[in-house]
Amino acid sequence: MAPTTERDPELVSTIIPVHNRSALLREAVASVLAQTYRPIEIVIVDDGSTDDTAAVAEDLARTSPESILVIHQPNAGPGAARQRGMDRARGSFIQFLDSDDLLLPGKFAAQVGALRQQPDCQISYGPSLEENHSIQPVQRRGPMRGTGQVRTTLFPHLLVERWWTTSCPLYRRDLLDRIGPWRSWINEEDWEYDARAGATGARLAWVPEEVSVRRIHLADGHLSDEGCEDPRKLSHRALAQASLFHCARQAGVAHDTPEMRQFVRASFLLSRQCGLAGVDDASKSLFQLARAASGRRRLQQSPEFLLYGLLAALVGWRGAARVSLGLRRLMPRRNAP
Repeated sequence: MAPTTERDPELVSTIIPVHNRSALLREAVASVLAQTYRPIEIVIVDDGSTDDTAAVAEDLARTSPESILVIHQPNAGPGAARQRGMDRARGSFIQFLDSDDLLLPGKFAAQVGALRQQPDCQISYGPSLEENHSIQPVQRRGPMRGTGQVRTTLFPHLLVERWWTTSCPLYRRDLLDRIGPWRSWINEEDWEYDARAGATGARLAWVPEEVSVRRIHLADGHLSDEGCEDPRKLSHRALAQASLFHCARQAGVAHDTPEMRQFVRASFLLSRQCGLAGVDDASKSLFQLARAASGRRRLQQSPEFLLYGLLAALVGWRGAARVSLGLRRLMPRRNAP
């Protein structure tokens, strides 16, 4: 397929970033080709694979040249790979698919249908399942996270968790063009991307059909591993938290909501984890973010921020984190920051 910017109003483009997962890539692509909906295209972005993944991707394209395009690039991470695929996609509907996950056959038919029936909606989602391959026999369970619940907007619950997986939503392309490109981060770039969609007030169309399967323990080296220890990942998580907060405020989420209070606790905990890892800039910025997210009234009522700030000034962010987390393990759980 030749690259073009012309959009097909009926076409669903599936973008699959992949790195060293040749066998899983075949299964992911097969799940897209099994869709009952047409027309479709698949854009595979080989993100600097060092095994036979590049050759497998080219072989898949040869078997379905009318549907599959392969792009090769140096390793840059999933966000950059997804954006590279977006730049070449021709569809008016966009599906992102991780190379170890699967789409269920009726997904596109149900979700495109929902978006056509509800023209004010920009994203469609439905129940997603999970397969844990560390347990035998493997069973599909779900719906996972919040995908079985009917919601009309991403916020406020998006502050608490990314309540769907990458394979679950189907997006209108014009929404994604408005929110801007994927970040070239290696952690929580997917959560931040959806936060920008949520900031627009994007409306959601839920379908009752099961739409996708998240598979875990199939391959080693997930980028989300060691998210509490790796300095680069912690820095990217801090950037994602800051964007998440600003997007939530744009969407109208107030400081006194339960979701915002939970976000404050999570940001403060991540600040301390960054401190332990010696990522001082991220630790400081997350501490300031947690204070800002608390709101003026609640901040005035909580001495913990004041005490922690004074402790950090005295012994540094790593020392403050060690003292605070040590005390936290000794104290009973409570709803403090």
